[in-house]
Amino acid sequence: MNSRCLIVLAAALGVAVGQESFKCPDDFGFYPHHISCDKYWKCDNGVAELKTCGNGLAFDATDSKYLTENCDYLHNVECGERTQLEPPISTPHCQRLYGIFPDEAKCDVFWNCWNGEASRYQCSPGLAYDRESRVCMWADQVPECKNEEVANGFSCPAPGEVSNAGSFSRHAHPEDCRKYYICLEGVAREYGCPIGTVFKIGDADGTGNCEDPEDVPGCEDYYGDVDLKALKKLGF
Repeated sequence: MNSRCLIVLAAALGVAVGQESFKCPDDFGFYPHHISCDKYWKCDNGVAELKTCGNGLAFDATDSKYLTENCDYLHNVECGERTQLEPPISTPHCQRLYGIFPDEAKCDVFWNCWNGEASRYQCSPGLAYDRESRVCMWADQVPECKNEEVANGFSCPAPGEVSNAGSFSRHAHPEDCRKYYICLEGVAREYGCPIGTVFKIGDADGTGNCEDPEDVPGCEDYYGDVDLKALKKLGF
């Protein structure tokens, strides 16, 4: 290797080292990296050590005293100009090793990933996981979700088909005695009766209430051998 190549290589190495150097403002503390949101500097007795958060986490730099070492989910951290991140490391259901991610097939399911291990969560009936707010919302308010998917294919009656229904109507679930649908402006939302009760179709079209199973033909044995009286005493 000629001397010119050595000079160029040394200069390149000098730039790389310079980019990763850090002078500790105090003997002890935790300081954000200037361009990487998932990296930070740990100062111990005035010596700086570059640290990297877990894949999918970012360094929380909100402590003005720089005494807190905290890596949090990316969506919880305001990165600002610290735009660089380590490349994603993915596992089944996890886009990164850490984070909360939507299911690819079912919009009412999401996954909480910790070190690449995914825990499955499902929204309550009629709700879907919203990718932006990261909470369960009404399915019709989640753009990525088709309401028919959450409603299991149930379609609300056409306007005028249900008489005396008022502003909304209630409809029994075709398979589950405890569940029912509320139709509002043509959109079906799935609900569930309190534990210990089932949905009973009302006398008028589009009506119904949650009643004791013994009062609903075909649903008497919905809870099997469960002691419903004991459940009600416990507040369920």
